[in-house]
Amino acid sequence: MNDELELLREWDADATPLTGPARARARHRLLNAMAHADRRTATGPGRRQALRLAAAAVVATAVTGTAVLVGTNGSDEDGAPGTGTLRVEIAAATVLNGAATWEREQEKQPVAPRGDQFIYSKRIIKETEEKTGEVTTYTDEMWDSVDVSKPSLTMELGREMWEQPAEKGGGVWPPRKWSELKKLPREPEQLVMAIISLGSRPDGRSIGDLDELERFEAYWLLGELLKNPLLPQGLRPAAYEALALVPGVKTIPGVRDSAGRTGVGIAHTGRGSHESKYLIFDPVSYEFLGFRDERISTSGKKYIQLSHVVDWGIVDRVRERP
Repeated sequence: MNDELELLREWDADATPLTGPARARARHRLLNAMAHADRRTATGPGRRQALRLAAAAVVATAVTGTAVLVGTNGSDEDGAPGTGTLRVEIAAATVLNGAATWEREQEKQPVAPRGDQFIYSKRIIKETEEKTGEVTTYTDEMWDSVDVSKPSLTMELGREMWEQPAEKGGGVWPPRKWSELKKLPREPEQLVMAIISLGSRPDGRSIGDLDELERFEAYWLLGELLKNPLLPQGLRPAAYEALALVPGVKTIPGVRDSAGRTGVGIAHTGRGSHESKYLIFDPVSYEFLGFRDERISTSGKKYIQLSHVVDWGIVDRVRERP
């Protein structure tokens, strides 16, 4: 797996491998950013920028060997009831492996973007205020610099935000450089272990050796990878199959996506209520439909978010559309 992990090491080519304790501190830093990315002030950074800063902090940990451990107020994972959990995981594996099969039947060899280009994507977000039931629909567009060397323009709930080029040692997840995405393994278990290694050398463990925090981390990071509209051939189905291997993944039947389509949710039972955030798939074909998320506003209001991508492409400049 050494070649497969070069992607993560390239965040700083001179970085020494993470020690066990340093990796744990970096992981907690990253997961804390995941948990709190939406709990921001009106003047604070957006979710994507917060996660990018967290990724940079992981790299800093690899270089300096230190990181700040910030506690979260997330709930502990519930105890897993033996046979019930087994039945749930089999059902989730059926959906996810079916999604991998559907994707392989549809996908074609994509055109590799140049480093000086941008990945354009447009998504629809339908947001419902929990108490009043008021629904607001947003159309968000993004222009992501492929090699992260140019400013990227993104939208969050209709607000435009500029993301500055990455500095040396900085990183984003998922990677945007085509060469880095191609280095990610297509073998599902290797993909999981590469993602959670955070740049360290493989330690000989398997997915069955992951602790509860690492299982949630694998689920979350694979979900972020699947949000990328353009991936090298074979990587998206591999990510679905990798998700099927992660312990704690379960199905939520009878959910709807932002287009009103009925589907089945795929969630993880760790870190609080697993029914608040999940991926949505067609219950028959297993085609991926979109995401469900929740956010808390600065005034304390809770919003349910349903989203799906409606258009994407490779363009030469910001604000250009395919």
